[in-house]
Amino acid sequence: MANGQWYPAEWPDRIRALADGTLRPAEPRRAATVMLLKDTAAGTVVHMLRRRASMAFAGGAYAYPGGGVDPRDDEHQIHWAGPTRAWWADRLGVDETTAQAIVCAAVRETYEEAGVLLAGPTGESVVGDTTGEEWEADRAALVAREVSFAGFLEWRGLVLRSDLLGVWTRWITPEFEPRRYDTWFFAAALPAGQRTRNASTEADRTVWIRPQEAAEGYDKGELLMMPPTIATLRQIAGYGSAADVLAAAPLRDLSPVLARARLEDGEIVLSWPGHDEFTKHIPSGGATA
Repeated sequence: MANGQWYPAEWPDRIRALADGTLRPAEPRRAATVMLLKDTAAGTVVHMLRRRASMAFAGGAYAYPGGGVDPRDDEHQIHWAGPTRAWWADRLGVDETTAQAIVCAAVRETYEEAGVLLAGPTGESVVGDTTGEEWEADRAALVAREVSFAGFLEWRGLVLRSDLLGVWTRWITPEFEPRRYDTWFFAAALPAGQRTRNASTEADRTVWIRPQEAAEGYDKGELLMMPPTIATLRQIAGYGSAADVLAAAPLRDLSPVLARARLEDGEIVLSWPGHDEFTKHIPSGGATA
């Protein structure tokens, strides 16, 4: 492997099955993930976690906190600060209830997997340290899906700070992958007074790392990543601060990126439109180039 691109061994067979009509694509599940950023003397760093090798999807890969949308989070209006639900619906390309659920997923997953909560008692404030026993009990209840995130916010009397998020890009898992996600990637700055921790049962390591350093680790084959992860790292590496990344977010194109596979000269060519570095050539024997 010349770099750290995540590439499951079963993909070539699944691509062939999709091409000959024996594989029916799974419906992608809506999801959200967050590039949590922090400015340091050495530059802007991003919070990443390494998925446990035992995980069925992307085991061993470095990623950002994230996960699937909880349908319960579109059930009722929650206390909300920042751009309106209508604004988010237009930006994300969905209806307003779905937009609320996607934004809730971004904030909830950041809390569940990193212990960071983008919410506060008012629309101008953010909670402080969230590592106490009561906070942990609430976080555990969210992870266990014993309570919806909307219910948690209501119980705590908190306002979701959608203005602290900037949506960056959207990727859809390839049709030949059995676990598919339609994922919106968000950016957010670590709120003052809060700190990250490895709160996820799905991760065995977390790091704060400069995007350029993480990309270099991928290029050397030292850090395993999925295409959208390394693509977003390269995109944000050139910004001087977390604020600069967030300022650029409203101008980002959110057309979804979906891998394509085609037959060409006796081999399968796997590509991600707009991202030539991920192109794979798969001979009839199954090896990649």
